[in-house]
Amino acid sequence: MTTPLLTIPLTDDLFRGALELERTGRGVQPHRLPGWARRQLPDPQLLMAEAQPSGVRLVGRTRATRIELDSLPTRVTYVGAPARPDGVYELLVDGEPAGRATVDGGDVLAIDPTTGAREVRPGAPGTVTFADLPDRDKTVELWLPHNELATLVGLRADAPVEPVPADGRPVWLHHGSSISHGSNALTPTGTWPALAARAAGVDLVNLGFGGSALLDPQTARTMRDVPADLVSVKIGINIVNGDTMRLRAFTAAVHGFLDTIRDGHPRTPLLVVSPLLCPIHEDTPGPGAFDPSSFGSGPVRFMATGDPAEVPAGRLTLTVVRDELRRIVAQRRQEDLLLGYLDGRELYGADDAAAHPLPDALHPDAATHRVVGERFARLAFGPGGALAGA
Repeated sequence: MTTPLLTIPLTDDLFRGALELERTGRGVQPHRLPGWARRQLPDPQLLMAEAQPSGVRLVGRTRATRIELDSLPTRVTYVGAPARPDGVYELLVDGEPAGRATVDGGDVLAIDPTTGAREVRPGAPGTVTFADLPDRDKTVELWLPHNELATLVGLRADAPVEPVPADGRPVWLHHGSSISHGSNALTPTGTWPALAARAAGVDLVNLGFGGSALLDPQTARTMRDVPADLVSVKIGINIVNGDTMRLRAFTAAVHGFLDTIRDGHPRTPLLVVSPLLCPIHEDTPGPGAFDPSSFGSGPVRFMATGDPAEVPAGRLTLTVVRDELRRIVAQRRQEDLLLGYLDGRELYGADDAAAHPLPDALHPDAATHRVVGERFARLAFGPGGALAGA
């Protein structure tokens, strides 16, 4: 006889990794930026990125052998480009993988990369089911997709699900670009921050925002106010490929960003991470753009369109950014010994680019996410690492 399923309320204390829950007529939408920041930064790219729940998961204690989640996804497609993989919902039982699933249906956001035009085609919710789970008391973590919006409509199980109190693990707060967000990773636990967090035994809050790591003061104020034991910021690639600053403004913005974080975390280990190697932008400024020659012929690739001759006038490349970040951290460490620096090329460098080139010339593939996550865990959290203290 099948055990009837119980409706499990989607209460705030079931969620990890979300900073705010928006309850609408369609369901519960997790956010990774608070409402005041979203209102001050109504940029469509940022609003899409922060609402994609990278690192967000439902965590509970239960004897359930069957769990069902109704979800309304919003999938992003680019006109003229191959369809992107559907977002994956991933279940862990006592920390070990126990199933993956995708949701049928949902809304579709179609973006024309040549004009920026956007069109939303509405759809219906779908359901992911995880069955035949161990019949014992256990901790379950249901990780939401890192690469598509997920409005949660309902949660059911064949036994009660209770919230899990904090387990004493250090909370790691990280901010970065689409690479930290998880672009090209295949699963939510396969993003490099999720992999590094698991290897280091820390509790992740991932504020990686695709296309939107721009030293926004609203992001710094958000990080200032989030309780955390360890903090890291990965700075540079979006500022270069967005061509958003010159060197003078960049220097001031980095100092201001770090100052604001320090206002809320004065004695917290804080690590500044420079960009991974990205050959198109090492010595060529932005803006970055879609390479039109790649349209219709497979994965869309990126290209750099700036003029290297303008670097002496303040145009930014990744080489310039790394040199300036290293200088800024060295200067600040005279008064802040809990501030560290990690060159992103130690996570993905020239040898890696030769063996595992970036598929779209900008983002690492799933296997490279694993390499970056393992190296970050060793270099940042391991012996002598800037985040090892907690």
